[in-house]
Amino acid sequence: MPDKPRTPREVARKHEHHYAPDDERPLAGYLTVLASFGTGIAGAALAARRAGRRAPQDLSPRELVLLTLATHKLSRMLAKDAVVSPLRAPFTRYRGTSAPAEVAEEVRGTGLRHAVGELVTCPFCLAPWAASALLVLHAASPATARTCLSGLAAVAGSDFLQFAYAAAQERHSPQD
Repeated sequence: MPDKPRTPREVARKHEHHYAPDDERPLAGYLTVLASFGTGIAGAALAARRAGRRAPQDLSPRELVLLTLATHKLSRMLAKDAVVSPLRAPFTRYRGTSAPAEVAEEVRGTGLRHAVGELVTCPFCLAPWAASALLVLHAASPATARTCLSGLAAVAGSDFLQFAYAAAQERHSPQD
């Protein structure tokens, strides 16, 4: 009788082939990434509680809009900004540019390295991490958080205006 998997990692590895027989899906790596997210959130909550800090009970509509824009910008910067590429480099390979001021990267490696590569190149995947970090900052130092949220929201707004301006220029430029 084969040994029964004992740890979540062993269970994930056992199911990898059955989950995606024709594709490598590093379930054990994803599990490690998920566990680190959960551990980080639990650790931040415990640290906040010990410091006498409480999470905001309700965000005002203004704070929610700022958090939304800041989360968008922070996750996009972390996943696509050329300046942040040294942090993604251990998990990715440069493939060129994908949009103005953004790089295209390919995930490399297997297992945990691949799972982290998928996380750090996906702004949608990074958004919960970014939002959580910003909310932890809000609980720890509301004034600092407001400054960071406002700054990131302003940059996000500026990005949209840059794209609108470029589109307007393109529409009104003389045709060749």
